[in-house]
Amino acid sequence: MTEARRSTGLSPAQIDTLWRPQGDETVLWRGRPDALVLARTAFHARIVAVYFLVLAASAPLIGGGFTGALATIAGGVLALATLHGLAYAAARSTTYILTDRRLILRIGMAIEKTVNLPLRQIGAAHLSHSGGSYGEIALELQGRHSVGYLLLWPHARPWHLTRPQPMLRALPDAANVAEQLALAVVAHKAIARGDRPHGAPIARPAMAGAPA
Repeated sequence: MTEARRSTGLSPAQIDTLWRPQGDETVLWRGRPDALVLARTAFHARIVAVYFLVLAASAPLIGGGFTGALATIAGGVLALATLHGLAYAAARSTTYILTDRRLILRIGMAIEKTVNLPLRQIGAAHLSHSGGSYGEIALELQGRHSVGYLLLWPHARPWHLTRPQPMLRALPDAANVAEQLALAVVAHKAIARGDRPHGAPIARPAMAGAPA
């Protein structure tokens, strides 16, 4: 896995190779997180809203009165607006690209960076559902990798700090994306082993969701 930032001393050719699919790669899928779902799942906006509602409801009981309840609600609205603003910025600054060779994560609200995951390095993909057709895919990597949890966040599986797992967040039609990823990984590894010629049909792998 490789990671690079726009501010590094890479040559234009190196940056282009890391940031964009090349002419000999086939783009299989391209997408980004849904901002509202990202606010709920990664920034926990729903939990924060419930917290402030409980505080506002209990304000009269602890002597805060009606004024205290209004102040609490105002604080909650400000907190939720901040979280949704961060989620919107994170979604707008993110692009996920799946090719027949790698998975590219262009991420970073303040500092733009890219994470390249060769398909041969993806050992497992864990699909979790976020309501409706939305979901998230955590990637369990094989071998050593150097990208840390904080550099990936919020595109990292929660609480996996010692061995961070990149995560595709708040995806529309997540089940279909997970299937495309599984097919691409199986096809790439089969070609790398020489089990089948390039372009030959492959067996459809079974997909199973797992909690993130």
